[in-house]
Amino acid sequence: MPLWTSYRALSMQTRLLIGAGIMAYAGFGLLVSDKAEEALGLVPTEEDKQRLREAPTVSAAVQSVLS
Repeated sequence: MPLWTSYRALSMQTRLLIGAGIMAYAGFGLLVSDKAEEALGLVPTEEDKQRLREAPTVSAAVQSVLS
């Protein structure tokens, strides 16, 4: 049985709880990620920020097509 079919077979309340749990997990990750980066020493230095500003950029060129 495909995963989507199994999911649809669950009751509406169970699907709601699964969705709310996934959103809560994602929200927790967003709140904790900055603090975890600081604790692990992964915060970029000013030198890193400057090198990023100096990195070459890529831009798309518009190409006209003749019919």
